[in-house]
Amino acid sequence: MTSHTSSIQLLTPELWKEYELLDSGGFEKLERFGNYILSRPEPQAVWDKSLTTEEWEKRAHAFFRKEKNNPEKGQWELKRGMIERWWMNYQTHDLKLTFKMALSSFKHVGIFPEQAVNWDYIAAKVKALKNTNSQVSVLNLFAYTGGASLAARQAGADVTHVDSVKQVISWSRENMEGSSLDNIRWIVEDAMKFVKREVRRGNQYQGIILDPPAYGRGADGEKWILEEQINEMLKLCQQLVDPEKHFLILNVYSLGFSSLIVDNLIRSNFGIVQNPEMGELYLNDSFDKKLPLGVFYRFATI
Repeated sequence: MTSHTSSIQLLTPELWKEYELLDSGGFEKLERFGNYILSRPEPQAVWDKSLTTEEWEKRAHAFFRKEKNNPEKGQWELKRGMIERWWMNYQTHDLKLTFKMALSSFKHVGIFPEQAVNWDYIAAKVKALKNTNSQVSVLNLFAYTGGASLAARQAGADVTHVDSVKQVISWSRENMEGSSLDNIRWIVEDAMKFVKREVRRGNQYQGIILDPPAYGRGADGEKWILEEQINEMLKLCQQLVDPEKHFLILNVYSLGFSSLIVDNLIRSNFGIVQNPEMGELYLNDSFDKKLPLGVFYRFATI
């Protein structure tokens, strides 16, 4: 019996000098962002730490301490001299991006480093499409602080960036300006509501990027639950994507989602796609432990 499932890949950023996963384990991760080392929770790191707790305490400049009644929120404990905001670069042959880093009450800091492999993919696909004299419009849904938007814009695409949180859009704009870019279209709205309206308008995009959360709220309190709504979202995206020239990236970070679920979702909504790739994104710590940080599926006509 022949399988139509793509082989599973494992992808990790390999050339990012300013980011480093130093250690992981005990449901935590120890990371270097530029000149600063942070210790924060990581539910996937179920194994033991390689360094001692004392070594973590010695190395880290800031520690995220979870609230007892709300594991998603907490406070940062800062050592003397540690700052709450700073800038960090991502530079490759094709990209030179600058991000504002900030210590948030939800343990996030402004970027998901594992997504750098998708930024590189986006830049390559936008440039390839532009080489065919195509107009390249890219839609970035659940766009957060805009790493994917910056990559697409720097490669020459017209970018529409959609996120439901106004403060995050402001953060994205700072990243755009810090990266010496301009003219990204900002939309503060529930992603599903926006996509439905775009379908009614008959608009199409050559690139679509989806990085939805497991749970979320729209700008007007609309509820997003990944398992319940991702199938409908992909149905709508199938109508939005240019049938002739396109790329699409789906990334999900949810403990309940496997590569096979994502593979079924793509094939049931898009049929046979060109140049499919699927698998897991991960970060490799200094002791060669691989920390899984999401399942991806991507395909492109070029």
